[in-house]
Amino acid sequence: MKKILLTLLSVLMVTGTMAQTHLRVWQKGKDNRMKIASVGDMTFSGSQLTLKDKTYELKSIDSIIVVPEVTVQYSGTTATVNIPAAVNQSVTAKVSGGHVELTNTDEKNEIEVVLAGQCSDGSFTYKGQYKTTFILNGLNLTSSKGAAINIDCGKRCALELADGTVNTLVDATNGNQKACLYCKGHLEVEGSGTLNVSGQSKHAISTKEYLQLKKTTGTINIVKAASDGIHCGQYFQMNGGVVTIDENTIGDGIQVEALLLDDGTPDPNEEKNGQLIIKGGKTKQTISHEDCKGLKCDGTITISGGDIDITASGNGSRGVQADGLMTINENDATTTINILATGGRCTLKECADDPHRCVGMKLDGGLVLQAGQVTVKATGSKSRSIQVPVGGYTKTGGTLTCDPKITEK
Repeated sequence: MKKILLTLLSVLMVTGTMAQTHLRVWQKGKDNRMKIASVGDMTFSGSQLTLKDKTYELKSIDSIIVVPEVTVQYSGTTATVNIPAAVNQSVTAKVSGGHVELTNTDEKNEIEVVLAGQCSDGSFTYKGQYKTTFILNGLNLTSSKGAAINIDCGKRCALELADGTVNTLVDATNGNQKACLYCKGHLEVEGSGTLNVSGQSKHAISTKEYLQLKKTTGTINIVKAASDGIHCGQYFQMNGGVVTIDENTIGDGIQVEALLLDDGTPDPNEEKNGQLIIKGGKTKQTISHEDCKGLKCDGTITISGGDIDITASGNGSRGVQADGLMTINENDATTTINILATGGRCTLKECADDPHRCVGMKLDGGLVLQAGQVTVKATGSKSRSIQVPVGGYTKTGGTLTCDPKITEK
């Protein structure tokens, strides 16, 4: 109680001098965020606190923090950065035309960065050492020098797609950037807006560590990728949202690589290392290039909810490929999986020694079906529906429609 009262007193003292800031009320790991200017009167009534139009039980509040908001407004080929006075000692900006580099030296306090506007020759780079939230509020950004957005921060980074907005990112061609949208750390996506991404040199979206799509996530369209549509280390977790991956993606749709030790083996201390997890939402993919995969991971795949629709039409392509076990259930939501394999054998030079077939699901660790509706069909020349090791299929529930039948090899 004392901590909350002191926090609110501090908020009241700085409200008049700290423009463009938000108040965040944390409860059990989740926060309710509101602009300080819109809060109005803060009222106490016994054990309750009312902020704006929401009432909280004081005992349920973990903390209340004030988060300054930095804004980057793009226009044409230029950009304007506004840094609140409260953080101008720790946050600095370099602007060259439409290319912005924002540096934050504060390692204890969060900030929020809002990116908005249209720019035909610009980019955004962030360098920091503490968790940060990035809000795309109607951003249309095309870069000629590398990534459209490069987040050089190894901590938790939130990416919010502002409600009702459409955001478009296009990176430079023939660049050496890892992706059109790259994050060095953990990236958590939320917000009901839409994000369109074109990766012209390599991946469309890439994270060095995990990538999580929260339940509130809107729509992510991978319009184009010179390599993978989504590429991440550690793990990929989809709790909601819609992900579409266009046939112009030359690599895998969603690929997860395990974080490795110095000896090249997966690090056992990294949470969910190498895993691909889908708990809800919808993903629709068209895999039209040779030897590419829709869902691919170094570890296990767990589908416990969601709608998955993949067409693998490239020769030697796979709808799903995992080095580990794939488990399908409905522990989080209804699960519907439809995979169609229409390609033939791989004809690439690198596949000369192994001209492998197009397969709907190739699961080196086997398949466990506990619940859900799963349909896998192979219609391509010598293609297969599902391939598992000998004795690698277990069914305790759910429905599997498989044509032709499962291959154990």
